[in-house]
Amino acid sequence: MSTGRLEVYTDGSCLGNPGPGGWAWAVPGGAYASGAAPHTTNQRMEIMAALEAITTLRTTAEAAGGIEVVSDSTYVVKCFQDRWHAGWLRRGWKNSQNQPVANRDLWEPLFEVVLDATPPISWRWVKGHSGDRWNDVVDRLAVEASTTGRGTSGQH
Repeated sequence: MSTGRLEVYTDGSCLGNPGPGGWAWAVPGGAYASGAAPHTTNQRMEIMAALEAITTLRTTAEAAGGIEVVSDSTYVVKCFQDRWHAGWLRRGWKNSQNQPVANRDLWEPLFEVVLDATPPISWRWVKGHSGDRWNDVVDRLAVEASTTGRGTSGQH
């Protein structure tokens, strides 16, 4: 389902929630990276995976005509596809229940790189653990980072 843009898969993992966590991103047939946090949540690792991927790949993505982030996190994908971010910003970082938005410290830098990106960043949800090759790759990388407490990087 490539759109002609740079496609990057992202995933987060947490052993316990909260607990040791990991994030990962991978460009099919290209670069990948992962990282770890000693005490975190799965949602934080999902956001971190997207933030790290976009920040790292921004220049390459602009040259490729944009970036499409593929994630199994409805939390991350719906924030942009369903424009949750617009309501959060309009309400002064309050969610629809008038509570503070969780993980604001990660959402803010992600919004900085996403909301005004040229060309725009697109988002696609993929069902996790469903046999999607690249979703399985980033899942393995994120789980490994959670388990070992260390990230990796390289080329596929």
